[in-house]
Amino acid sequence: MSAILLLMAAGFLLGAYLFWWRLPVGSGPAGHRVPSVPFGKPWTPRPVLLVGLGDSITAGFGASRGRSYFSRLQTNPPGEFGEMQGLCLASVFPRLASTNLAISGSTSLQCLRTELPRLAVQASNVVGVVVLTTGGNDLIHNYGRTAPSEGAMYGATRDQAQSWIENFRGRLDAIVTAIEARFPGGCAIFLADIYDPTDGTGNARRVGLPPWPDAVAVLSAYNQVIADCASRHPSVHRVNLHDPFLGHGLYCRQFWRTTYRPEDPFFWYQDILEDPNDRGHDAIRRQFLITMAEVLPPALAGDDPTK
Repeated sequence: MSAILLLMAAGFLLGAYLFWWRLPVGSGPAGHRVPSVPFGKPWTPRPVLLVGLGDSITAGFGASRGRSYFSRLQTNPPGEFGEMQGLCLASVFPRLASTNLAISGSTSLQCLRTELPRLAVQASNVVGVVVLTTGGNDLIHNYGRTAPSEGAMYGATRDQAQSWIENFRGRLDAIVTAIEARFPGGCAIFLADIYDPTDGTGNARRVGLPPWPDAVAVLSAYNQVIADCASRHPSVHRVNLHDPFLGHGLYCRQFWRTTYRPEDPFFWYQDILEDPNDRGHDAIRRQFLITMAEVLPPALAGDDPTK
C-alpha cells in the first residue's frame, strides 16, 4: 500500500511540476503579421551586408538549427509558415551577404570592446543592415549572486543604477559611431529594445531568482535610453520587442492580468528565461522585418544599379 501511495505522490509532484513550472509554448506562427507588398520587388541592386551584433538573442541561443531570428531574417527555413514564404531579406537583396558577430552572454560593454573590432570597414558600394540586441545582460547579470555593478545590475535600486544607465547612453552612441565608420556607403542600424520575461511584474522568483523591487524601473530606463538613441541618430531604428512579448512570459497563463493574450497565451522563452524559444525567435524576426520594410525601401529608393 505504501508503494502505491509513493507512486501516486510522485505522479502528483510530476504533474504539478509540468503544470505550474513547465509553461506551455504552443505551436504555429507567433507574433505580428508581416506585410507582403514591400517584399514584392528588390530594395536595392547594391551589395548588402547583414551584420548581427550583441548578445545571445542575435547569436541564436535557444533556437533550433536554422530557426534563429537572424537566420530567418535572411531566408525562409524548411517548413516555413505559408504567410511568411518569400518574406525575407534574400527576396529583396539580390546581393546579400551576412556575418553574425554576436556573442552569447555578452553585455553592452563587451559589444563595444570585443565584437565591434571584428567588423571590418566595408567597400563604399556596400549597404550595411545591422541588427543589434544588447543591454539585457547588463540588467540580469549576475542573477543576484553578487552585489549590483555596471554590466551586472541585478538587484540595483533605480538611484544606484542611474550612473550606469547614463554610461549605457554614451556606450550606445559609441557603438553607433563605430558601426557607421565601417560603412562609408551607408548603413541602417536596427536596435531592439529589451523584453521583460516577468510580464511587467518584475517578479522572477518563480524561477528561483531573488526579489528585485526596482527591476521594472531599471528596465524601463534602459529602454528609454534605447529609444533616445534612435531619436538622436538618423541611422538607428528602434525595433519594439518589449510590447509584443508582454503576456508571453512567466505569467502567460494568468488570464486576470492586463498582459494576458487570449489569442496566444503561450510562453515564448526558453526555461533559462532570458532567451527566446523557436516561437519567440519567429516573433522577433517579424518585428525586425516589419521595421525594415518601413525604413529600407524609401531609404534605398534610387540607388545606382551600377555600384
